[in-house]
Amino acid sequence: MNNITIAGNLGKDAEVKFLQNGDPVASFSVADSQGRDKPSIWWNCSLFGKRAESLAPYLTKGQQVTVSGTVSEREWTDKQGVQRKSMDIRVADVA
Repeated sequence: MNNITIAGNLGKDAEVKFLQNGDPVASFSVADSQGRDKPSIWWNCSLFGKRAESLAPYLTKGQQVTVSGTVSEREWTDKQGVQRKSMDIRVADVA
């Protein structure tokens, strides 16, 4: 399995959107600090279901969190037509 646990600070407030079937999903980013001499790694996180709605008000910029879940790679084309990749976490637990 590709499970991961990271600890860091939220880069912005969680944003709740709704899927076509009405299920809520909260999206947020977490900065995983690698130390003073290395840049932080930013993780895009998605939390699904009722917990997304109930926890979103507490997931605010600067908040320190620990996130556990599964990792997936996502590819897309940005507005300038450049192919991009990101590592995303489908959140199972957040504390």
